[in-house]
Amino acid sequence: MPRWKALPEELDPQVKEFASQLRRLVDRSGLSIAAVSDRTGFSKTSWERYLNGRLLAPKRAIVALAEVTGTNPGHLTTMWELAERAWSRAEMRHDMTMEAIRISQARAALGEFGADAPGGPGGMAGSSRTAAPPSGPGGEAYGSAGPAQGGGRRAIPQQRGGGHAAAPGSADRGRGRGGRSRVPLFIAGVVGALLVVAAAVLLTDLGGGGEEKKGGTVAEAPSATPSTSAPELPAGVKCTGADCTGQDPESMGCGGQLATTSARATVGTAVVEVRYSETCAAAWARITKAAAGDKVSISAGEAAENGLVNADGDAYTPMVAVASKADAEACATLTSGTKGCTTEQ
Repeated sequence: MPRWKALPEELDPQVKEFASQLRRLVDRSGLSIAAVSDRTGFSKTSWERYLNGRLLAPKRAIVALAEVTGTNPGHLTTMWELAERAWSRAEMRHDMTMEAIRISQARAALGEFGADAPGGPGGMAGSSRTAAPPSGPGGEAYGSAGPAQGGGRRAIPQQRGGGHAAAPGSADRGRGRGGRSRVPLFIAGVVGALLVVAAAVLLTDLGGGGEEKKGGTVAEAPSATPSTSAPELPAGVKCTGADCTGQDPESMGCGGQLATTSARATVGTAVVEVRYSETCAAAWARITKAAAGDKVSISAGEAAENGLVNADGDAYTPMVAVASKADAEACATLTSGTKGCTTEQ
């Protein structure tokens, strides 16, 4: 039995319980992690992460493990669904924490920027904030219309009146000093507002359902040209047909739930199988209960691939492209000299 590492303390209790259950299934089966990897079609590294709580196993991997260990897949997927919800909640909490940190940093940065301008960030926040009158005429030239016309919340005489009671040339003097700091900020605000309006108009046009009347005619939105280059593959599948020849079925996503055993033969004490994936239009050979040094091969027409058994007693070959599962033949050659193929059974 493998000696498991302690699960991370920060794991959600439901995720921890699920990882512990997976460990018990692997222990009960007597399989090594390498053997579990080979029989389920998921890499050894991935299973180490699943079993050590560093990553939540996908549903396909769980179904494949249930098949390998003779476990009811319905019970195991029920526990997986509970763990998946707990894992999602933990990820959401992490995302919200990171978002809060980013917002806090952005506010701090904007606060430091606003402190350099006359009147500070109070002028940027809106007229609802009551602040002490600016000490220089630059502040009087900016926003004078608001307090003077709104009932005089800020009692600034003469020059706060929008220019009506100001001495001749006072507005020019305001623009000549502090006004220079206010004008770029004001222009930047106007430009920003215009960009927002333009974006809203563009989004409205783009989301208009593909109808735009021009000259009394309704023009349909251009439709996407259908692609005929290759069929769309399921998530995780990286090849199909000839592109799979010579590729590892595990890394290409062709194993696990997408693969079936189309033929099987017993050679000596070993079991050799043809593993076939209709999605990938490819097949490969797998040997189990073998000894180190035993060989396994897969052939389909002129294409052939080979595999060598290591200390785990299991091995599989790279893939060959096939038109149907009946086209592939798996053979084993044992170190004892015994040979056999699936077509001989």
